[in-house]
Amino acid sequence: MDRPALATFLRARRDGLQPEDVGLPPGVRRRTAGLRRDEVAALAGMSTDYYVRMEQERSRQPSEQLLSALARALRLDNDERDYLYRLCGQSAPERSPLDTHVAPALMRVLDQLTGTPALIISSLGETLVQNRLSLALHGDQSRFTGPARSSVYRWFTDPRERDAYPPADHEHQSRVQVAHLRASYGLGGERSRAGALVRALRRASPEFTAIWELQEVARRFDDHKTLVHPEVGEIELDCQALFTEDQGQTLLVLTAAPRSEAAQKLELLAVLGQQRFRPTPDDELSR
Repeated sequence: MDRPALATFLRARRDGLQPEDVGLPPGVRRRTAGLRRDEVAALAGMSTDYYVRMEQERSRQPSEQLLSALARALRLDNDERDYLYRLCGQSAPERSPLDTHVAPALMRVLDQLTGTPALIISSLGETLVQNRLSLALHGDQSRFTGPARSSVYRWFTDPRERDAYPPADHEHQSRVQVAHLRASYGLGGERSRAGALVRALRRASPEFTAIWELQEVARRFDDHKTLVHPEVGEIELDCQALFTEDQGQTLLVLTAAPRSEAAQKLELLAVLGQQRFRPTPDDELSR
């Protein structure tokens, strides 16, 4: 781990960003250009003290999870992300359409979406980042580990995952989930993370295996869907999807018709979310 080079790199990247670049208000009385250390720490979900130690060349070796969060916070491109990993003595993640490093272009769009739920997911259904309204609507979808990071895996192994949709939609959602996974399997092949996920699901779920044999492939998301929230009930939303060029990641934006019942429920969720979500410090990640 090259602590002096890491500290220099972090300071340079922090100084090169403005609050509006990462979806923060510009504020007043900023004595220097760039983001403050506490702002970077909050964006990465880590304690300010831990981040300060990184810039002061006093930190222990960060985990891969922390580095991934830090790369997102600093809006690093793939080359910069790989450099960060190597400075910390970690192997750079393999680049492929199944890479989970959030595309900076999608992050810039997400930063501007504050009035409607939005999230970025991988081609395996892994939630990579959510805005606050998405957290209020879906809960924290990035907290899972192992195969359960994938919404496809949870759909077929955890009955609670289906509570987010009306029972009448479950069969349709099952086929959509499998069709999306088969498209990713086609990109990566049997030895990819998609292949490992398919093998795990075939062992765990006869329902998945039966649908997998149908050979359905799709990348489309439903234009209109009904979600079920435990506090406000059913919410009818329109869904727009923005894909990266390699189809590896998707920005999903959920909107409600103006002055509709769904729009009123989203406004209520925004208030509930402000009351519910409070940052909790941690030596590394807060979740």
